[in-house]
This record gives sequence, C-alpha cells and structure tokens, in this order.
Amino acid sequence: MSHSQPEMFHPQAQDALADKELRLNFRGAMDYLRHKRKDAFPDADEEKAVRDLAESIRQRCLKKLPELLEQLEANCIRNGIQVHWAENAEQANHIFAEIAQEQCAQLLVKGKSMVSEEIGLNHDMEKRGIRCLESDMGEYIVQLDGDTPSHIIMPAIHKNKQQVSDTFEHNIDGFAPTTDVDSLIQTGREMLRNAFEVAEIGVSGVNFAVAETGTLCLVENEGNGRMCTTIPDVHIAITGIEKVVECLSDIPPLYSALTRSATGQAITTYFNMISGPRKHHEHDGPKQVHLVLLDNGRSQAYQDEELRKTLQCIRCGACMNHCPVYTRIGGHAYGTVYPGPIGKIISPHLIGIKETQSLITASSLCGACEEVCPVRIPIPALLQRLRQESKNKAQANHAPLKGQDAGKNAIEKAAIKGFAFAATHPSVYHGALDTARHMNGLIPHHIGNWTQCRVKPTLAKTSLKTLLAQKAKAKDEGDTQ
Repeated sequence: MSHSQPEMFHPQAQDALADKELRLNFRGAMDYLRHKRKDAFPDADEEKAVRDLAESIRQRCLKKLPELLEQLEANCIRNGIQVHWAENAEQANHIFAEIAQEQCAQLLVKGKSMVSEEIGLNHDMEKRGIRCLESDMGEYIVQLDGDTPSHIIMPAIHKNKQQVSDTFEHNIDGFAPTTDVDSLIQTGREMLRNAFEVAEIGVSGVNFAVAETGTLCLVENEGNGRMCTTIPDVHIAITGIEKVVECLSDIPPLYSALTRSATGQAITTYFNMISGPRKHHEHDGPKQVHLVLLDNGRSQAYQDEELRKTLQCIRCGACMNHCPVYTRIGGHAYGTVYPGPIGKIISPHLIGIKETQSLITASSLCGACEEVCPVRIPIPALLQRLRQESKNKAQANHAPLKGQDAGKNAIEKAAIKGFAFAATHPSVYHGALDTARHMNGLIPHHIGNWTQCRVKPTLAKTSLKTLLAQKAKAKDEGDTQ
C-alpha cells in the first residue's frame, strides 16, 4: 500500500531498491514495453516523421490554446455538452459533487483518468458519502488494495499475477486463488459488470478534445471506457486544458504516436468519439454529458515559452519505460500522481516546487526520455531549468512557480561564490589545490551523499599543469643537448 510523498523521495527510493520482488516486476515489465515500442517503429525514418508531425501539431495547438479553448466550449455547448471550468482541484471536486447531488447519485463508475487522480476525486466523493468504483482493471486492482497507480498507462504494473491473486483473495468473497491471467481478468469483469448498470454517473478522462467539432476522444483497450460513457444516464469527462487540439485531422497522427509509444500497438481496441448526449431518435447513450476543464497550474506553465513544452505531453508513458531511475524504483517512490521523467517536470506546476525539489534532481540527465518522447519534449533541459527555478526567484519575464527558490541554500551559494572567485584568480586557485594535495590523508572516507555510491575524491600528488611544465622542460633540455 502506497502512502508516499514527494518530500520523502530519497528514503522511498531506497525502500524500493531494497524490494527485490518490486524490482523484478518492473524489470520484466519495462523490458517488454521497450521491445514493444521498438517493434512498433521498425523504420527510423518513419519514426522521425511521426514524431516530427506529432510535435508540430502539439506546438501549433498550444500556441493557439486560449482561442481553441473558447472554440471547444462553444462547439461542445452547441452539441449539448455542458462545460465547466475549474481553476484547481477543489473547484473540480465541487463541480462533481453538485452534479452528483442533482442526480441523487450514490455510485460513480470510472474509466481510467489520471486527472481524476490528480484532483483526488475518489477520496473527495467518499467524504460526501458517494462511492467511486474504478473500472479499468489495473485501477480496480490498486483500488482494492487501497493503493495508488504506479504508472500512467498501466496502474498495477508493479504487481505480478501472484500478488493480484492475493489482492482478490483478500477482497472478493468466494474467490479461488489462481495465477491464471484469464481467470483473474474474468473475476474482475464479473465484479464490475453490475456496476455499469446501476451507477448513476459514469466518469472518464479525455485523450484529445477537438475544438473544431466539440468532440471528446477517448483511447482504451478494455471497453470499460465505452461502458462508462454510454450506460449511465450521466457522463462526466474531465481533462486538463492542454488536451485540446485544433482540428479533427490532428487526431490520427497523435493517435498513432500515442499508441505505438505507449503499448507498441498500431491502434487500440477501442477509440471513442463523444460529441454529445443521446439524441431523441437514439436508443442508448447518456442523457447528459458534462466536460470539466481543469487548470490546476497549467496556465502558469503556459505563460513561459520554454516551460510550455511540458504541456505537449500526450500521456504515453514511454519516458517512464526508458528511464533508468523509474525502471528501478517504480512510480510510488516519487509520491506524485505523475511519476517518472514527465512527472518531474509536470508536478512542480501542479503542487509547487518546494514539495518536488527532490524529484527534479532525481535524474542522470541521460536523455533517454527525450529520445523516445513522441512529441519531443526536452525533458532534460526542462529539468535543468526547474533546478534553477528551485534556487532563484523568477526573472521578470517568467511566471513564478509556487515555492520558487525553496531550495536556496546559503552555504551552497557561498561555496559557489568562493569557487567562482578562486577560478578567476589563478594564484588563489593553484594555491588552494597545492594545499589540498598535502591534506589528502585528512579527507574523510564518508562525505555525505557523494560517497554513498562513490569512493572519496583524492587529488593527484602532482597537478597536470606541473606535469606539462616538467615535460616541456625535459624536452627543451633534450633539444639543447
């Protein structure tokens, strides 16, 4: 069960590294997903073309975001969709609560939605006496455990089939323990089937919202998303404001980039296009459709041209699958809704840089995430920018992040100033090095985090400058002889 917090990243990461079963689970899962993605892009030139096009679409749409949001709202309303705006999680939950009260709802059945995780919808509804049931199989498993997702695409990827069997045994009456995957899936289906019929409200996320037509697009493999959005009388979709695209023609390229990067599929089993509630002549579908557009820090990122690239994300999870940090510790160690490389650059905007300053340094900056990102988000560069933001106040032309300069350290700042002075005064610099060489034996074996996985630094007995001077002198003497 995960109750992790971003401020406790380092001890949580240590616990994850010590969990051999967790590491084995992730090792197998990450290897599988990386191979699937590689097989989905057998032609390097085609992969480049797909990523170039997806990046250009996302950047074009983000550039026009304010006007596209207005266009989306107008077309959704024209289609009969009720549009709600939420500045933060509290407002979003209040909107859900009002709709639930109007419907006298006791049960919400949910398709997969990371934004609903972001606002803590399940917990907020529970406080109001309303049950939220996850219908995505991975989400259902972690909900039974009182756990949280560890991956944005595959929520229960940290569990193996024996652990899933144990979860069902502890939470489902009459379940016969088994590690047969088909039997486990069938058990979940049987438990969820009735919920679709009795739930008053169905909840979903949105992968793409089309401004041109007022269409909500939902990508899925299990069919539960379609059940959630068609069987209950009321459907509430929630999404971040960055998910809007300009035209319906923008969808196929982004869809291809998403599915191939996420699961290595050419296309998912289901692709839902929702353009309004049930019409009078139709026999199924919800009687009401609501769209909740959530900001929650996204506008702050949008105002900065460099940080705006964070909003290009289409939530494929490829950066996680290839990150040497995430693949070893999993998602729970991060303590945030969005873990891994993309979580490190999104979370500071959502919850503040003070709470996430440990995450932005939890990267080797190897660039593996950027190499596989289908929309080419420069994650390493953005991490370096956020590291600067954590130490300094915002520049005049930058929108300030919540908790900016929270990582400011007077000792560190003084040390950097001291080094800068020495580096610009050669006599001081070389004098300090000569003194340090004579004190090699006094350097302790343990120097904080530096020696946690490294040997202590030792200076050479003779500097490179001295060695070069000696070599040049010997050469000159040899030439004169």
